[in-house]
Amino acid sequence: MAGSVTPLQPSTTAPTRRSRARRGEGERLRDEILAAAEALLIATNDESALSIRAIAAAVGVTPPSIYLHFADRTELVFAVCERHWLQLEEAMEDAAAGVADPIERIRRRGEAYLRFGTEHPEHYRILMMSRPDDTPQRFTDERLAGTAGIEVVAADLQQAVDAGLLPAQDAREAAILLWMAVHGMVALLIAKPDFPFPPVEDLFDHFYRLTVAGLGGRV
Repeated sequence: MAGSVTPLQPSTTAPTRRSRARRGEGERLRDEILAAAEALLIATNDESALSIRAIAAAVGVTPPSIYLHFADRTELVFAVCERHWLQLEEAMEDAAAGVADPIERIRRRGEAYLRFGTEHPEHYRILMMSRPDDTPQRFTDERLAGTAGIEVVAADLQQAVDAGLLPAQDAREAAILLWMAVHGMVALLIAKPDFPFPPVEDLFDHFYRLTVAGLGGRV
């Protein structure tokens, strides 16, 4: 009949949504969200790819479901990086394991930090190079000291002082200075990948020798 409208047919390509989580499955869904976001970040090496919509699609939930576990996108992005970044502590501990000389332990930890940061540039940029007003408080205050290795390096420095390998000094302050220096190396290597830097191993060796000399020790 003229002027009639053909009824719309139900779509057969509508995305499949997972059923509502059963009691006790909320934590598992949170882990799935983090895993999906982590996979996107690794695949793209681009924080902007971590949209709530893209992550929800990867998990098979609606975007509002994400907000049941994370207050906003920033919290989710930093949770992804924090979970990954905890591996840095393990890497530094593994690098220093079995080394008796505290100054050599510091070297091994520094090398592990540099390697981890340059191998995970987007994670590092988000956690250590984001604007303060875009960074959750736990990544700007004293709690960062553990993950950044300040506490264990300070303990190594204090042991070196006690053993007479370094002159008396504030071990924690020295550890913070070491962190700032290694961070500068990582940040520049990430931010200026096309600059003709000397081999990273040579740069770190030179840095290490200058640092130990500056702290009053001998290499």
